[in-house]
Amino acid sequence: MRIIYVIDFNCPYSYIGLERIKKACESLDLDVEWEMRSFELEPQAGKRPEASTAERYAEKYELSKEDAQNRILEIEEIAHADGLKINFRDMPLTSSKDALRLCKFSQNMHPELTLKLVEEIFHSRLCLNENIADINVLSEIAVSCGFEEREVKKILENNYYNIECFLDMDEAVSNGITATPCFILTEKEEKLIIPGAFSTEEFEVALKDFVDGNVESKTYGFGSI
Repeated sequence: MRIIYVIDFNCPYSYIGLERIKKACESLDLDVEWEMRSFELEPQAGKRPEASTAERYAEKYELSKEDAQNRILEIEEIAHADGLKINFRDMPLTSSKDALRLCKFSQNMHPELTLKLVEEIFHSRLCLNENIADINVLSEIAVSCGFEEREVKKILENNYYNIECFLDMDEAVSNGITATPCFILTEKEEKLIIPGAFSTEEFEVALKDFVDGNVESKTYGFGSI
């Protein structure tokens, strides 16, 4: 089975959802080929923080600052229950473009390292609150995952894989995907799109139904977080 995961590093649900579907696959002992697709949620964000996460969350979802802070705390509690020690409230809101470009490069040239790279960038971003718009931070993460620093710097210091990221987003939108995370399961001629961060148990049900060929009677349009 191949699982395409559509994610953005500014999205805590992407981190939560990816870890949950991984656990579900491990529980069912599935042989999975993973493929990363990028979907940049904050294209206007720069390389330096210009607003707090709470301020941006309040603006984006038309919430008061207090309500935004409470929503952020709820997300943290959900992640902590899954063993992800995220600190979303203190995360600097910066561009994810370079991190997405780096992962597209990895997916194309070193697919066996990509899932590990994605997870380490999420950890750096959401748990350690490092600025992943800083190419030195990204280079250190990539080297720790087995990449050559010179190769990584060449990608990051230029505009390589910009087009690939744009095409990922264009294809996602054409398939009706407007948010992250989203998981696209394919096996032979069958395809199932699962939007959102389902619970691990819900992912297990969806995966088992897909493997058994029982998805026609199921609706996976709405996950729960």
